[in-house]
Amino acid sequence: MAYISSNANRWYCAQETAYGQVPTITAANRIPAVKLSVQNQRQKSHRKDKTGSRTWAGLPAAMRRETTFDATTYMRDWPLQTALPGCDPLLQAALGGAGVLWPGGTTAAAGSTTSTIVFAGAHGLAPGSGLVYNSEIRFVASVTDAHTVVLNAPFSSAPRAASVLTPTASYAPASELPSVSLFDYWNPTTAVQRVLTGVAIDRFTVSLNGDFHEFGFKGWAQDVMDSASFAAGLGGLTTFPIEPATTAFPYSPVPGNLGQVWLGVSPTQFFTVAQASIELRNNLDMRLNEFGSVLPRGIAPGAREVSLSLELFEQDDTPTAALYQAARQQTPVSMMFQLGQTNGQLMGIWMKNVVPEVPAFDDSEHRLKWKFSESRAQGGLDDELMVAFG
Repeated sequence: MAYISSNANRWYCAQETAYGQVPTITAANRIPAVKLSVQNQRQKSHRKDKTGSRTWAGLPAAMRRETTFDATTYMRDWPLQTALPGCDPLLQAALGGAGVLWPGGTTAAAGSTTSTIVFAGAHGLAPGSGLVYNSEIRFVASVTDAHTVVLNAPFSSAPRAASVLTPTASYAPASELPSVSLFDYWNPTTAVQRVLTGVAIDRFTVSLNGDFHEFGFKGWAQDVMDSASFAAGLGGLTTFPIEPATTAFPYSPVPGNLGQVWLGVSPTQFFTVAQASIELRNNLDMRLNEFGSVLPRGIAPGAREVSLSLELFEQDDTPTAALYQAARQQTPVSMMFQLGQTNGQLMGIWMKNVVPEVPAFDDSEHRLKWKFSESRAQGGLDDELMVAFG
């Protein structure tokens, strides 16, 4: 018998209609597979009864079970812009808010600038919505009226009359979090296949300036089913779910060095960022200690934390000095990251109020670096982090 190749692996993800109930999937639910670690174990309990010896007598089979996971996937292109991106279920599970498709729009004959966009018709946008023009993605900072919006950072050039702004998909945080099922299929089909049910995202991480832009998802699952030990009733199923017919899965991961960074009270484009990571923490308190249940019964989100770790090379210019001054004075600044530089391969992340921590000076290399660690975003109501694709 041959070993199982770690490349002979395919993932699918879909949102559940009820916690722990496995949904039906199609080939359209497939997402790039990079790495998945799953830990399923019984809670560690201690028997205190006197058995007459030092031998451990074991635990009953029906002790509570805990399942944790850690998944990494690539940011991929978005070729079919009439439907939400392929990572949509995981993003909803991390942020809470449903993805909102915007079909695009056309600018008016006059009035648009790099920071203010005037549309020929009603735009239908809201604060936090994403906009794409000329392979650049920005966010709506405010809505002036039904035809005019103000951007969080300027485009490189002002849209001309009758310019087309292409479709976007936008995401915002919400109070409640949906659950998803994550399907883990292998070749050959006789190998053990797995499905994580009741997946709840506790930590969502985006890393910049690696080989490729990567998404990290960590959290809890209600249970992990497998094809070797499946029993009817698990996940609301009568049989273990069969993988959809495998077809070609062409996609393009986005190189990690491509994008833009806008920082500051009056956002300025920075070209000196060496590394950055954005992390959302939901501080989940799973309903896993309730009487009468072996498995968790639901998701209980805690206080949301959105933080940024950033490394940049120091320059003796005004924007860099202003960023340091904002950190010293604890002044909130806007931080926006564009991942990618081509239409259909763009992602925007905007934190409109981040209080930067005073940076550490790293002089261990040839050029001085500043390291801003765990700078936390703040906001009013579910608005500390906005995400958009274009």
